[in-house]
Amino acid sequence: MSKPGQWREIEAVYRTGYSGFVRVSVAITGDRESAHEAVQDGFADALRSAEQWSGRGPLGAWVWRCVINRARKARSRRRSFELLGLVAASPGEASELLTRVAELPERQRLVVFLRYFADLDYREIAEALDIRVGTVSATLHAAHASLRSSLTEVSG
Repeated sequence: MSKPGQWREIEAVYRTGYSGFVRVSVAITGDRESAHEAVQDGFADALRSAEQWSGRGPLGAWVWRCVINRARKARSRRRSFELLGLVAASPGEASELLTRVAELPERQRLVVFLRYFADLDYREIAEALDIRVGTVSATLHAAHASLRSSLTEVSG
């Protein structure tokens, strides 16, 4: 099937099933806004890679996989931000946290930004910084400990 034909089929799945995709995405992400973004991103992924489907299995199932993958990624990102305290933080608290992140040693700061703001996984961070995956893990752990300590000093 041609790419425009595949796009029309994906659009039909979008138009008929959008609300169902959002309901499932809300259940995965725990957040309505993130869920809508995950659905949009999942459909964008499906359109970009329409040729990969090429009739292998039901189109709807393949699109569901794209949306679910995006919802899982959104949930993971939200949990990462919760770990840093950005989701529930007031603007002043978030500003304080960002100030503390800026005070971290360069490698820790880079790893934190690449993980939580660029949403890269450990392997991608390791490649970007030309370090080992284990070093990424240890650096992120040290950054978390430093942030917890400095934020406890400020609030305590």
